[in-house]
Amino acid sequence: MSPILFKSAELSALPLAVSLHLAVALGAVLLGPLALRARKGTTLHRGAGYVWISLMLLTAVSSLFIRDVSLPNLAGYTPIHLFTLLTFAGVFGGLRHIVQRRVQQHRRVMRSMYVSLLIAGAFTLLPGRYLGSLLWHHTLGLV
Repeated sequence: MSPILFKSAELSALPLAVSLHLAVALGAVLLGPLALRARKGTTLHRGAGYVWISLMLLTAVSSLFIRDVSLPNLAGYTPIHLFTLLTFAGVFGGLRHIVQRRVQQHRRVMRSMYVSLLIAGAFTLLPGRYLGSLLWHHTLGLV
């Protein structure tokens, strides 16, 4: 499998894996606060939680198909891919905690996963990364 490389700033020019990754990650960023803030035990909390977990899993799986050979990497996987491993561990750990009725641990894991999602998103906005270039250069004209 060859790494996905792209030069265009056009969103329509992105490979399918990257487009899917961006869409589901943005969905997870937007839905996360609802899932975290909804009253615990309600249909809204459970429904938002299941959708959020699905979005997080899709984000993690799609990231496995995105590689970058221009940054320090191992077979095209860069340090940001560590968030993929954290996501898989967090999803299964968080679900295990709630099934075993360990609500405090479940809450802690889910909050940590959301913060990790925001941190990973912030890394994608660094200059030299695709979204960073799109934001800083093409949109704001700064870098």
